[in-house]
Amino acid sequence: MTGKPAMSCSPIVDRFVTTCRESLAAGPARMRELVERAICEPSDLIEALGSRDIPGMRTLYRADDLTILHVVWAPKLNVPPHEHRMWAVIGMCCGCEVNRFWRRAQPIGLRSAGEKTLHAGDAALLEASVIHSVSNPLPRTTGAIHVYGGDFFGVGRSEWASEDAPEQPFDVQRALQRFDRGDDVKR
Repeated sequence: MTGKPAMSCSPIVDRFVTTCRESLAAGPARMRELVERAICEPSDLIEALGSRDIPGMRTLYRADDLTILHVVWAPKLNVPPHEHRMWAVIGMCCGCEVNRFWRRAQPIGLRSAGEKTLHAGDAALLEASVIHSVSNPLPRTTGAIHVYGGDFFGVGRSEWASEDAPEQPFDVQRALQRFDRGDDVKR
């Protein structure tokens, strides 16, 4: 796959994508620095991304070695445990997300491995082996920049319906629908 911007919002967004592409060889720690700088207050990038009120997962760039998404979480949205099989950098633009970390249990399911809450202005690096579930605990939307060290949509990986459920193939379409419709919302 040849990488290309999937959505050109503005020169500011294009510059961020270009900087990420040029810095990819420096590794995920460098990418975390770039994302952290991009989401600091005040941020031209956050302003350029536009609406933070409409839930969805918008692709800013996609290639075999890099995917950049603007993710807006519906209020109270919960995403069940899943893995990426590539490093990820999450940068919070507004709101917060609770990440619950998991390890595979035997013979099936998962066992808890900790938790971390990210707030606006926080950036976190997730290693390729991380399994996590994520929720927006707020009664309003939460926005983030997600940068992945691979093709987020093209790499096979796993998800679990719950911590006691068996491992199953990750369903990209279900994930996109979850964000667009706000499915799996706790009310």
